[in-house]
Amino acid sequence: MSQTMELKEAVALPGWGLSMPVRAAKAKLSALLEVVSRGQEVVITSGGKPKAKVVPMAAAAERRGFQPDWDLLKSMPVQTEPPLAEDLIRSDRDGRGW
Repeated sequence: MSQTMELKEAVALPGWGLSMPVRAAKAKLSALLEVVSRGQEVVITSGGKPKAKVVPMAAAAERRGFQPDWDLLKSMPVQTEPPLAEDLIRSDRDGRGW
């Protein structure tokens, strides 16, 4: 089955690639996931504006996660005088009503 048969609502737009409105994406989620699993990226639009991009997991997995600089952290002095980080976080949290 071709991609266009599965996602008739999807259109190719210059600069975006394959695109479809959010309502169509919700209604055809299984077909959308099939197309994406085959390597096609799909832009989801709302009101004619791009809102999200659905990409295959292999493409998303290429992103490198956060790597802390342990040497820098070890070289920083330990804060022993107020305000301590714990106090700042508690104050912020309490101020937000959490």
